[in-house]
Amino acid sequence: MRVTVGMSGGVDSSVAALLLKRAGFDVSGLFMQNWEDEDPESGCHADADRKDALAVCARLGIPFRDANFAAEYRERVFAHFLDEYRAGRTPNPDVLCNREIKFGSFLAAARAGGADRIATGHYARVARADGRWKLMRAADPGKDQTYFLHALDQDQLGAAVFPLGDLHKHEVRRIAAEAALPVAAKKDSTGICFIGERDFRTFLSTYLPARPGELRTPHGRVVGQHAGAMFYTTGQRSGLHIGGSARGSGEAWYVVGKDVAANVVYVDQGHGCALLWSRSLSASGARWIAGAPPAPSFDCASMTRYRQPLQACRVTTDGRRCSVEFAEPQRAVTAGQSVVFYRDDECLGGAVIDATDAPAIGDLE
Repeated sequence: MRVTVGMSGGVDSSVAALLLKRAGFDVSGLFMQNWEDEDPESGCHADADRKDALAVCARLGIPFRDANFAAEYRERVFAHFLDEYRAGRTPNPDVLCNREIKFGSFLAAARAGGADRIATGHYARVARADGRWKLMRAADPGKDQTYFLHALDQDQLGAAVFPLGDLHKHEVRRIAAEAALPVAAKKDSTGICFIGERDFRTFLSTYLPARPGELRTPHGRVVGQHAGAMFYTTGQRSGLHIGGSARGSGEAWYVVGKDVAANVVYVDQGHGCALLWSRSLSASGARWIAGAPPAPSFDCASMTRYRQPLQACRVTTDGRRCSVEFAEPQRAVTAGQSVVFYRDDECLGGAVIDATDAPAIGDLE
């Protein structure tokens, strides 16, 4: 079987390629360039990552090539990212990148090159049962990435190999070191790929000009200034720059809402602020790994953010839209993020959060 590995220049994809070669597969590596940035201060490491990927392929004795998907990324991922921020939502570009680029453009390029399957360094597993492919959580719960893979369909999942699914991160590091891979000690990448190490606000403001405005309490009292309503998300604590305890109770301040049209960000004090808590949500754009939901209404567990402990809930859906009722109140559920559904270790799919039943700002005035 011919398998093309998406080589990122990091330790995870490198070990994935190593394990496949050891298992006897016909392995090749492909480096994806998904972003082009002319700013030398951007912190983008594409050139260095490409060199690392090439060095690993040379070490393993497997063919290497690269492909530029920057145009597809801007059209299918980045444009949506900007649209969501304009609307006052907080998007998750990794979900769309996986569906459209890593298991879309990359899969098509690999197949055009003669590959039967593609592999990545994602921490996830694939199973086959009852005539369909299933997306399963990884053995390492701290690294499981099924949250970001929930929008894949049967064709994409059937073509995917996840060699790291049964491993823990420390085992991956050990394997890389024992094999003397040149990236064995390389630091893991974090954050959004196209922003790099730049300040998020500075980056975003080059595409969406910011309008400073007022930070207000739910009762309308002005307690500070914000740099632009689009930069703030529900539950955010850092970066508010509100003065000391003389401005309130002395508890930490949190973002509890915003009015993008009026350019106002609402803040309140205390982790337990009622405006941050909800028992239900509505979501749209649902995608189901099996091609359809298990039933029009079903019980399962869910996450509304990455690495959150699974939360019991009941889902009612028409296939594309969902309403979700939680067994326990949830904090800081955010529009634009994904709600992802699970039964035991199986990821069923997910949808994009539109709204919750958290109290409105006016309810506390």
